[in-house]
Formats: sequence, C-alpha cells, structure tokens
Amino acid sequence: MSDSKRYVLDANVFIEAHQSYYRNGICPAFWLALARQHETKRIVSIDKVKAELLLGNDWLSEWAKDKAPRTFFKQTADKKVSDAFADMMRWVQDDDQFTPEAKSQFASVADGWVVAYARANGLAVATHEEYAPDAKKRVPMPNVCLEFDVRYCNTFEMLSELKVQFILKKRRTRK
Repeated sequence: MSDSKRYVLDANVFIEAHQSYYRNGICPAFWLALARQHETKRIVSIDKVKAELLLGNDWLSEWAKDKAPRTFFKQTADKKVSDAFADMMRWVQDDDQFTPEAKSQFASVADGWVVAYARANGLAVATHEEYAPDAKKRVPMPNVCLEFDVRYCNTFEMLSELKVQFILKKRRTRK
C-alpha cells in the first residue's frame, strides 16, 4: 500500500460535510482547507465525482462548479486509470458475493473510478464508506481498496494526517 499522504476524495466526503458538520455557514474553513491542500498537491477528486455533485441544486453544486480550484477535479480519461478500473470491474463481476444489482450499480457510479484513480496515481482514498466483508447488495469502496492494495481513510483521519486544524481566533479585547 502507498504510504503517501495524498488523497482522492469520494463524493460522500463533500456531501456529508456540506449536509452536516462542515456546512459552509458553520465551517467555511473546511472548504478553504480543501482548496489549500489541493494547492499543495495533497488532495484531488475526479471528474465523475464532480458530475455527481453537480446533480444537486445547492451550495455544494455551486462550489463544485464555480468555487473549487479549477484543477481540483481530475480527468479519468487516462489509460492507467481505465486499466485499473477494468481490473476492478473484472474482480467485481467475477465475485459471487455481490448481487447483479450491486455489480451494475458499482459500474454506473463514481466509486470504482475513485479507487482506480487512487491506484493508478499512488493516492489514498478518502471516503466515509466502511469495509463490509459480508456485503451483497452493494460493493463497498473499502472492499475494493483492500483487494487492490489501495489505502483508504475517512475525512477526519485525512484531516488529522494532513494536520489540518480549524482554530477559532481569540477576540481582541478593547482597552
């Protein structure tokens, strides 16, 4: 597995942050931190995640369209990424554990492409999905990561590894 402290972000990192603990109105520093970590080449996401985010009609879709750094969402139209995705699809299709619906769903969403991009570029996957050894009705990203030797973690672990902190400044007292 790669020991890299560089990450490709799953859609749920953005969606859960936007819908709960890091809403822009509560913690705009989270979104600024994403941009700054991108500038230092530590985090990216992919075009297929952006496409999922753009399906919404909210602040997050506007962020993905207009406010995220221009180079944040990387293209997956690359032979190394396509080859990695094809390997993953073969594994998913050949594994009797998953239902046909789970296999079809995995083929149609960004998840496999996120893991493929990570594998092809030596990155870790940041996701809120969890390893599920007995999963049948869906193909969890961590299961694919483990099968293909790709490191994964959640948002909080990623922020900790990147040493990102959200610190409230002390107010200046008037004399």
